Amino acid sequence: MNRYSPQVIALGEVMLRFDSGKGHAHASRSLQVWVGGDEYNIIRSLRGCFGLWTAIVTALTDSPVGRIVEDLILQSGVDTLLVRWVPGDAAGHRARARRSFAERSFGTRDVSGVGARAGTAVSRLRKGDIDWDAVFADGTRWFHTGGVFACLSETTVGVAEEAMAVARRHGVTVSYTPICRPGTPGNRSRIDRTRETDLRLAQHADVVVGALGLTATSHVGVRTDEVPDVLAHVAKLVPQATVLATTLHEQQPTGLSNSSAAWSAPTGVVTSPEMPGLHVLDRIGSADGFAAGLIYGLLTVADTLPADLTVTSLQRALAYATAHGALGGFVWIIGRTRGRCPRCGVRPGRWSRSSRSGWRYRATASGG
Repeated sequence: MNRYSPQVIALGEVMLRFDSGKGHAHASRSLQVWVGGDEYNIIRSLRGCFGLWTAIVTALTDSPVGRIVEDLILQSGVDTLLVRWVPGDAAGHRARARRSFAERSFGTRDVSGVGARAGTAVSRLRKGDIDWDAVFADGTRWFHTGGVFACLSETTVGVAEEAMAVARRHGVTVSYTPICRPGTPGNRSRIDRTRETDLRLAQHADVVVGALGLTATSHVGVRTDEVPDVLAHVAKLVPQATVLATTLHEQQPTGLSNSSAAWSAPTGVVTSPEMPGLHVLDRIGSADGFAAGLIYGLLTVADTLPADLTVTSLQRALAYATAHGALGGFVWIIGRTRGRCPRCGVRPGRWSRSSRSGWRYRATASGG
């Protein structure tokens, strides 16, 4: 691999996130500015926490707001050389950057956010705008995208499909995160449309994270004891996929994350170690943290998927995913301290249990 080529590349939207902290957005008089996005959060974590060289493929307006987003991306260590710059104007008629106001979840209060995606620069990408053969020519190992990006507009699904097909042609491992997940809100017709998009794109994926979203019952949820049968059913829907992964947590009322499961042809269904009482630090980005941990785990335990997968190696990858998902949106900050994984201290097996608090992850980060 070319030493300067990114190990992991993602295609997705990058937005300005205004964080009200513990309070409600409408009652806050000061907001902390971040950048976020489902696909971007994953590679940000892989860079800041796990130390992998990553890059984002996206489109930004060539305006002061777009340059703020670029500066924040650069601060996270993610490469911006693949960003497509679109002319902007003060009124945002040509294209604009997305802004999102986010509220964290606590106890029974769920995650909430307000933001507008219409007319953003990335939503106007079209098939053929990006030379994907050039993007994947230098030895990139992994490519990720998701349904959140694909469903931005009528044209972005074609961009995602084109990128995934070219990546596989170059021998790059491709992962995909469906937009539909168990309990996804919305009317049935909307969910059916997005599920069709998910199934269309999942045909080009080697690894599907959040695989339960591909089922017809994704809008009502799946019981834990049903997961092995459902994953076996999903495997028939996407026969080219080598790994199907999902979380097995019940975090809506309590903020707890218990475990996860994955399917592969060599191993069948494998579950991570049970971790009852594992508290989620930030549910905004929890699914993205899970995906980042899984990608890192699979990159470290298997050179070739699925040939190198064993029950033990897949369990190890799931342990990274579950631990990392519990850190949620804070993983890149914690990753600033060097520790055991190799930077942030996230490593499978570092769990302790007490009679008071149940299972807790012990991050043994050191240095600075």
